[in-house]
Amino acid sequence: MSSPKVAGPQLDLFAQAASAPDPFQRVLEAPLAPAPRPVPPQPLFKAPPSPPRITLPSPPRTPDAAPLRRIVLGHYAVDYELKRSSRRSIGFMIDDDGLHVTAPRRAILPDIDNAIRAKQRWILTKLHERGERRAKRAERAPLVWEDGVRLPYLGGEITLRLQSAPRSHCVFDPETRELNVGVTPGLSEWQLKERVKLWFQAEAKRLFTERLDFYAPQLGVRYSALTLSSAGTRWGSCTIGGSIRLNWRLVHYALPLLDYVVVHELAHLREMNHSPRFWAVVGEVYADYDGARLDLRRRSHEMPVLFTD
Repeated sequence: MSSPKVAGPQLDLFAQAASAPDPFQRVLEAPLAPAPRPVPPQPLFKAPPSPPRITLPSPPRTPDAAPLRRIVLGHYAVDYELKRSSRRSIGFMIDDDGLHVTAPRRAILPDIDNAIRAKQRWILTKLHERGERRAKRAERAPLVWEDGVRLPYLGGEITLRLQSAPRSHCVFDPETRELNVGVTPGLSEWQLKERVKLWFQAEAKRLFTERLDFYAPQLGVRYSALTLSSAGTRWGSCTIGGSIRLNWRLVHYALPLLDYVVVHELAHLREMNHSPRFWAVVGEVYADYDGARLDLRRRSHEMPVLFTD
């Protein structure tokens, strides 16, 4: 039996295919690639970065001062200054230097520590706020008292202008928002700062008087006296006799925040407490007192320190 004829070109095509290298053979003969390194398992949820640790403030000591007392509150060891007085109850004050406790002379130490533990939440919250404020201020560059520096005033800024003058003066131009200070020969930086501080205090006294006289009739109260305060922790206070003290540094903040403190202290002439009745009195003329209170606290953390006293 004869084999069928196959056309030449067709034979050549199969011959070429037969002689071509097998692609699978090339793959088998190629060197093996190194196996990939195993990827460590990734956590399903990434933990947020740890916040910076805040150092709680502690009252400074002089060589002749009594040693601080220490109490453990939660996870914190809190150092505090203890003072004795003729007062009848144990009082607490927190400023940038930490916790200060004033107790009656007859109070024993265990009772004082128990009183502190009863106020533990408030104390730790306030100490953290002070620690955060100190940390933020430490991050800011110190104010340079030179011509053109910007100073906080009523929620905005004014420009300090220094001019050589034979006699010292301090005049504010409301149109240009410039505080012009005459610099006499030999004037030191602390004298310049004192001159500017006196201007701020005079402005605070003027504004406080205006706002007290505006809000007192609306609340149906009368105050007897106004004095300025430089307290580190309190914006204001009021006595039963109608004497009101207001922190002059409020002049750095926006007028609505200043008004909130004014109304707060005037309301104490009707309610000498912080009961719901008191806040109802405040709300009669200042509805958003909660917002103002929170905003004042937040902005006090951001406000630069111009004067240390």
